[in-house]
Amino acid sequence: MTTTLIDTAAHSAGHNDKLLLPHWAEIVKIIPEAEGVSTFHFRFTDPTVQNRYRFEPGQFNMLYVPGYGEAAISMSSDLETAGGLLVHTIRHIGNVTRATSRLKVGDVVGIRGPFGTSWPLEAIEGMDVVIACGGIGLPPLRGAIYRIIRNRARYGKITLLYGARMPKDLMFPAEYEAWQKADIDMQVTVDRGDDTWTGRVGVVPMWFYHFRVDPHKTAVLTCGPEIMMRFVIYEALARRIPSDQIYVSLERNMKCGQGACGHCQQGPYFICKDGPVFPFKALENIFNVEEY
Repeated sequence: MTTTLIDTAAHSAGHNDKLLLPHWAEIVKIIPEAEGVSTFHFRFTDPTVQNRYRFEPGQFNMLYVPGYGEAAISMSSDLETAGGLLVHTIRHIGNVTRATSRLKVGDVVGIRGPFGTSWPLEAIEGMDVVIACGGIGLPPLRGAIYRIIRNRARYGKITLLYGARMPKDLMFPAEYEAWQKADIDMQVTVDRGDDTWTGRVGVVPMWFYHFRVDPHKTAVLTCGPEIMMRFVIYEALARRIPSDQIYVSLERNMKCGQGACGHCQQGPYFICKDGPVFPFKALENIFNVEEY
């Protein structure tokens, strides 16, 4: 296992020396989530690979569409809640991801991985947890939410701050009631409401003003647009939450998943290998929350 900034178990569908080789996986279900976003459920065609595959919430795979190439996609659930299937929520905005929008149930893609670091769910046991995310930033945290729910007694208060541009852009709204019943304080907001919206209006960071935190026992997990994460970090630091208790998931142009191509380098780090999940303490000198 490679030592990274966050201690995480790196599991592979194949052997560690064969991470350059994709394993074929069949699409068994496609769920439209929002305009230009769909959730795909995959099953490896090789039963041995299917039974062996493991990952941690926050890690990602390299998804290969023949004829188009690869894209790095985070897992958006875990194996237990997905019935053993591999789940990816994909926004169709690039060459490869637009190609996935044309795929059907029964089609086959290549998958390499898993890669990267995961959310530090064991390290933050016993703490209150603020999960702050926006838009497509919720899917990489969805697996962490379900892991926390299954081990709910190990954590303190859980607050989920989630926002999207419009109500129609919210991810997984059918699951919010179940999350609330699992003792998660749901704070959902949109930038602009519509005729049907009766909830909060505003951006995610502003909701830090609506509740108190104990900085010494609070961890923050954040993922989403970089400008949103900058202000989430700013609000967390303003409340004296230590920088090593703030965790961010970064997104860069990842091409190989193994730190070989250099496309995803940020400062001294390769996002695909040293991340995508980082403690903010490691990024303080290269992730200035006071500048945009």
